[in-house]
Amino acid sequence: MGETRKLAAILVSDVVGYSRLAGADEDRILARLRTLRSDLIDPTVAVHHGRIVKRTGDGSIIEFRSVVDAVRCAIEVQTGMDERNAGVAPEKRIEFRVGIHLGDVVEESDGDLMGDGVNIAARLEGISEPGAICLSEDAYRQVRGRLDLAVTDLGPTQLKNIAEPIHVYSLEVGKPAQAGPASVAAPPDKFAPPRLSMVVLPFTNLGGDPEQDYFVDGVTESLTTDLSRIGGSFVIGRHTAFAYRGKAIDLKQIGRELNVRYVLEGSVQRAADRMRVNVQLIDATTGSHLWAERFDKPLADLFDMQDEIVARLAGALNAQLVAAEARRAEQAPNRACATLSGAMPLLNRARP
Repeated sequence: MGETRKLAAILVSDVVGYSRLAGADEDRILARLRTLRSDLIDPTVAVHHGRIVKRTGDGSIIEFRSVVDAVRCAIEVQTGMDERNAGVAPEKRIEFRVGIHLGDVVEESDGDLMGDGVNIAARLEGISEPGAICLSEDAYRQVRGRLDLAVTDLGPTQLKNIAEPIHVYSLEVGKPAQAGPASVAAPPDKFAPPRLSMVVLPFTNLGGDPEQDYFVDGVTESLTTDLSRIGGSFVIGRHTAFAYRGKAIDLKQIGRELNVRYVLEGSVQRAADRMRVNVQLIDATTGSHLWAERFDKPLADLFDMQDEIVARLAGALNAQLVAAEARRAEQAPNRACATLSGAMPLLNRARP
């Protein structure tokens, strides 16, 4: 198969001052970047239907089906970075520059992208302020009036190695637009949590036996993996979820912080030759309990038992989550329900 030409929204990001950060402590900066990718960047790209075309060391080139998806993804990442940088010394902060352009690209047989669409996005990223998002006029036109962030009109700008000047706009994340018709985008904290979005909190080891901790954590991690396979679902990564271990935080607050609709929590207790697992599903927007179940199993091979418990939980939760989303759709019939279609095949298989 040869190359294909198409129109795409391209996002290019890069770490500000990466060489300086790496020079100070390369191992630490690489570890922080890996954590950011697994806990923030990659999940956010996935929920907004993006495709990571390539990593460029400290940055990325990402393709989206729409500019709206690209801009929303960029806003959520930049907002997440602001939160993570709170209290961090300025010289140690990881900050991203982002450029977004809607343009013609050529897709190679291996999935790589080339052409002016990619080049312009990369040049926009190069002139972006740290923490901001630069858009070409073609991209800005698609989101104008949809968002509510402060926008700076940089006017026609000559970008490096681009023949004609490009009209550029800069979105200032965290700064609301002034009242009036010039508003651009909805603040990220007003974005509704994605449908079928959830976090599996670390299960509690009720027995307190440290030797059982690995089994309890294994149930949590395996359940996170299985639930992420439900079509249309968005499950927070284990690294982020485990940050809430042992913290007495209101579940609605967790829902707001992670921008998820559902929280799954539970406990594991061993008594003699039996193992008991309690689990409950909570609507993070209201704090109400949607479903709870108890599993009692003989203590046999721990890994076999873990697989069985996870399989039963995943099947039951799949049905409960789809039912909850169906109720939401009935209460708001004007909302699109397309995301449920991906989960329905799994629901049908889960029914007895």
